[in-house]
Amino acid sequence: MVEQTFKRCTLKELRIERDDYVLDIYVPTRKVSEDSILFVNMIERYTEKEVTLAANEIERTDELILIQARIEKRQYEQLMSDNTFWDVYIISEQENDVDTEEDSDSEAPKITKFRVKSNQQYLELLYTHQKEIGKLWIPYATNKQNLSFKIKEPHIIARVEDAILDKNGILTLKGFAIDPLEKDVMLEKNLVLQDANHEFEKKYPVQTVERPDLAEQYGDGGKTYNFAGFTVQVNVIDLIERIDDKIRIKAYIEMPINGVPVLSSRLKYVIHHKPYAAQRYVKKVNQQKKRISLARTKKAKYLRLTVDDYSLIRSAKSLVRRKLIGFKKSKQIKKTYKLAFKIIGTLPAKKNVVMFESFLGKQYSDNPRAIYEYMKEHHPEFKLYWSIDKRFIHNFEGKDLIYINRFSIKWLFAMARARYWVTNSRMPLWIPKPKHTIYLQTWHGTPLKKLAADMDEVHMPGTTTSKYKRNFLKEASNWDYLISPNAYSTEIFRRAFQFEKEMLETGYPRNDVLYNENKKETIEAFKVKYGLPLDKKVILYAPTWRDNQFYGKGRYKFDLALDLTMLKERLGDEYIIVLRMHYLVAENFDLTPYTGFAYDFSNHEDIRELYLVADLLITDYSSVFFDYANLKRPMIFFVYDIDDYRDNLRGFYFDFEENAPGPLVKTTEQVIVEIRKLESNGFTLSETFNAFYNKFCYLESGHSSQKVVDRVFRGRKDI
Repeated sequence: MVEQTFKRCTLKELRIERDDYVLDIYVPTRKVSEDSILFVNMIERYTEKEVTLAANEIERTDELILIQARIEKRQYEQLMSDNTFWDVYIISEQENDVDTEEDSDSEAPKITKFRVKSNQQYLELLYTHQKEIGKLWIPYATNKQNLSFKIKEPHIIARVEDAILDKNGILTLKGFAIDPLEKDVMLEKNLVLQDANHEFEKKYPVQTVERPDLAEQYGDGGKTYNFAGFTVQVNVIDLIERIDDKIRIKAYIEMPINGVPVLSSRLKYVIHHKPYAAQRYVKKVNQQKKRISLARTKKAKYLRLTVDDYSLIRSAKSLVRRKLIGFKKSKQIKKTYKLAFKIIGTLPAKKNVVMFESFLGKQYSDNPRAIYEYMKEHHPEFKLYWSIDKRFIHNFEGKDLIYINRFSIKWLFAMARARYWVTNSRMPLWIPKPKHTIYLQTWHGTPLKKLAADMDEVHMPGTTTSKYKRNFLKEASNWDYLISPNAYSTEIFRRAFQFEKEMLETGYPRNDVLYNENKKETIEAFKVKYGLPLDKKVILYAPTWRDNQFYGKGRYKFDLALDLTMLKERLGDEYIIVLRMHYLVAENFDLTPYTGFAYDFSNHEDIRELYLVADLLITDYSSVFFDYANLKRPMIFFVYDIDDYRDNLRGFYFDFEENAPGPLVKTTEQVIVEIRKLESNGFTLSETFNAFYNKFCYLESGHSSQKVVDRVFRGRKDI
């Protein structure tokens, strides 16, 4: 038995034996009682499904118990149908002491659960490829160094193990990169450096290095890794000569897969030696001092190269700012802030103050904007403020409105004493709503996808199904009014949000403009304002996000399945396409090859303007089509992944495939065919479209904002 003392349950070794995974795990004796029965459980991160593995005790000392569990091939193959994450726990089951037979049925065993920590490097190299379904079963260590397994499509596995930036600006990287589907052959590899906005990209050929150490430790199942290693040098001074502003550079490895160059995920920097410190140098480039910094990100451990203009004063300010941010994020400060909110909330309300917020303070948009603009014009007796995320301050500047930075001291006083809150998404759960506050929740769409309590499973990062529902419903209990666009939504909102207070069935305020400003001169003015050609038709592509495709909490991936090259070749003479991604999607699309044809308006705050200029909408499961239907214009539904989305992610509230107000297609070619049909036959309102309009849009008339304001702020009941 090892002499070292462990405070946590810790993986000693993970290995593959005859296609089964064998886990040797140390359990500190102080964590369990002598009569405890130990199991190893794998728990799916978002659905909380469990798979229990028998655990055999191998050895015991006063300090540690060494147990062994086995994940059989048949077990993990059964779990590989979906892209999921399985976290590994030790389960301690202890029988309660009972004195009589009557007690025995009433006292359940005491169950304690412990996460398993992993100290083993490069667990990903112990992957298994399931050829029949084309997926990998991959062990890995989370950002908190806990043992987990993930099911993913085959992808390049790459790491940086050593990174040195010398005083001359020469960056040397060493690591490994493998393609799990290739036999161990020497493949041409490149280091790819990109800035965060994909505005520039540089490639550097890497030198292949043999790695017998990897083969020795992780060579189970015939893996050899002889040509997995790489080393590369980059002259950072040459790289940054043409860079004027601050830039953060991300690193990737590019390898040919089936003859096509493919990028790895962003490179993580694995450090064997501790402690670790960022490497920084100041160099003069083009007669200007630049600070070059090589570091790894705090949570995900990504390699990051940062270049910025240098001055001693700015450097000192930056240091102070970092210290203050760390202080503000401490648990004690958060507790103090919450307590202050409660205390200030007991002061008399400022009865004419209204706080507005849209999409977590990121946008000046949606229903809150429509209500704000109506109140500003018709009710000057109210003082109107916007709660904003200061990272998105550019969306609020120059708009003749008063805004306050979220979570600042000024915001604390304004929110705690305001009579009214108006928002379209959930507020942070820790914010205590004062008794004097009237909370108007406008929400942000007619529901197609299942919501909150109606969801069977939640696949979002940073939460579980039960936790997500519990937190959602707790926050929804604070709402005093909830806007509904139609009777269909009212029924769902009541059940999914378990909302028991006053429902305002008024139609959506944000859609007033679709009735009041649907004019040729208004549309042409928008096109001129945003640089869109007047002589071409506009296609608006506005898809939603996928719960199970994400970079991290609140930052979702989106793979652009619509073939822009084909669309440009076939439709570019007559059409342009405007892309509008969901606000949670974190992609930055490089549309340089489609200049003059494709425009990225994902950060455009007011999608209503895009509705008005669009001659045609292409979407999927986004609720945008409920709003766009008010214009009675054609829609095409590009639903390339409908089976997975409907059956595995969210599920729909109604028969979307039967009742969608437009054709459903799965390929770009089919999209083009439907557009050509519209050109040949013209657009006429079908019976399906009319039935859809009468069910979902019947309350919209251009006066929803007035109805909401009359009820909530003026107390009228006859709206």
